[in-house]
This record gives sequence, structure tokens and C-alpha cells, in this order.
Amino acid sequence: MIVVTRIEDIHDTLSGVCLTIGNFDGVHMGHVKLLQRVHDRASAASLVPLALTFDPHPRNVLSGHAPPPAITTLDQKLECFEANGIQVAVVLPFTRELAALAPEDFVRDILVEGLCLTHLVVGYDYAFGKARQGDFELLTALGQRYGFTAERLDPVIINGAVVSSTRIRDMIQAGKVWDVRPLLGRYHQVRGTVLHGFRRGRKLGFPTANLSPSAALLPMPGAYAVWVETGGVIRPGVANVGRNPTFGENALSVEAHILDFKGKLYDQPIRVHFVQRLRAEKRFNGPDELAARIREDIGLARMILAAPDSRP
Repeated sequence: MIVVTRIEDIHDTLSGVCLTIGNFDGVHMGHVKLLQRVHDRASAASLVPLALTFDPHPRNVLSGHAPPPAITTLDQKLECFEANGIQVAVVLPFTRELAALAPEDFVRDILVEGLCLTHLVVGYDYAFGKARQGDFELLTALGQRYGFTAERLDPVIINGAVVSSTRIRDMIQAGKVWDVRPLLGRYHQVRGTVLHGFRRGRKLGFPTANLSPSAALLPMPGAYAVWVETGGVIRPGVANVGRNPTFGENALSVEAHILDFKGKLYDQPIRVHFVQRLRAEKRFNGPDELAARIREDIGLARMILAAPDSRP
């Protein structure tokens, strides 16, 4: 997949494009429906399947305040685009100048003249242009004026409610990582680099990979059954998200113990797939009590991860 941040870098190679547009936080099943529709329509009409997204989050630029924690990092988002058949991803820097474009100017300058738009696929609630003044009816009218077609997809409903980034974020922050899997189409994942820690886990008999997590959303503090992915190999494990209250620490961290693994992972990239929350974070009366509880966590995790449908 080709990834660009400037339309000028791709314009000369495009002759006809089927695209979708959005922030795509989480790349959940609603987003997947859009991406797959773009791929299918592009394949049928010999068009280039393209996804247009933005960085940083528009709310960061427009309000001056930090947006909600991202469910996925930009790298994860792009991987999901490619997995769903997108051939070109345009990651436009979101600026106040871009936000100030009138809806027609945005469509004409960015989508039609910049990206050679032929067919546009949008979600049920898509709005665009200055103050989000543009809607699907305007898109349809602009399509007649500038020579493209547009279609709007219905929302995806799972367990009686619309799949949305807000719903997914709330579930992850509540520790409901198992329940969020159908909405994402995968487990929630946190990535990072393995750091040199205090080696407390090793002293307890349970060595851990201590992550420097990316900016993506962390689940509610507690212990979790997880799959740990390193070097393309996926292994079962348990992870703790929290502040290590037993040892009086304050910094939020992610520590993963890989079951039956004896290698070293320092400075290596790691991915933790959160399967199910085992318990809340707790302050123990000392290392021995903590070690006993970790043994219980490992036993529960083994049972959960032994299920045939538990793998990522």
C-alpha cells in the first residue's frame, strides 16, 4: 500500500479513484464495511481504492485540547486499511486552513482535482467542510456538478447498538475487552517497546516484558489474559495494566508475562492483544501474596486462552 501525506505526491499517478474518508479511529466493523465497499467498487470499475484520513485528530487542532485517547495508532490504522484492500492511503495533516474550507471547496479542490475522485463511499453520519456544514445531500449535488457518484452506507449494528468509536472507547476503558472484540473484529491491541524494568517479576518467579506503550488507549487497570506477539510469533500470557500499588509506584504501565517463555525481549517491539479481564488492580501485603495471586491469574489465563476461538 502506498502512503502519502501530500496530495501532490500521488496526483500524477491517479486517473480514477474510489475513496472513503474519515478519522477511522479503531478501524472498527463500521469502518471495515466502508473500506471493503471501496475495494469492491474499485475492483468492479477498475478504479484505485483509496482511504483519506487526517493527522492529528481534528479536535486537537480546532479546540486546542487533547482529543480522547486513540483506540489505534496511525500505524495500526494503516495496517487495517491495507488488510481490507486499500491500495493508497492519504494521511493529510489537519490544519485550521483545511478546516476552514467551505464544503464545495473541499470536494472540488481535495477530492476531485486533487484525488481524481470517481466514486465516494461515506458513512451514515458523514459531514464535511467548514463547521461540518456539508452532508450527503450536498455530496450528491456536487457529484452531479463535478462528475462523481456517491453512496452512503447504513450503520453496523452489533448487540442492539450502532458500532462507534465512542462506544468502543468506553468499553475498553471499562475493561470490557472481551465484549469489544466483535465490534473491532479483533482484540484491542497495545504496542510498545520492551524496557529494562526493576526485574521484580523475575525475582517473584514471573519475568515480565515491561512496555513503553504507544499513545493508544490502555484498558482499565487490572490483570488480563492476553496474547503477546513478538517477531511474528504469538504466545499466551497475562498482563497487568496499572501503577504497581504494592510497590508504591504512580506511573501507569503495562507488564506482560509470557507463559512458558524463557527468552529476552529487551528493546524489541511487542504487541499485547487483550483477551479478557481477570481482576481489578489491587494492593497486596507483600511479594509473597502478590506471587500467589499471579499464579491464580496464570491458571485462569491458561483456561481462557486454551479455547479454540480465543486466538487473535
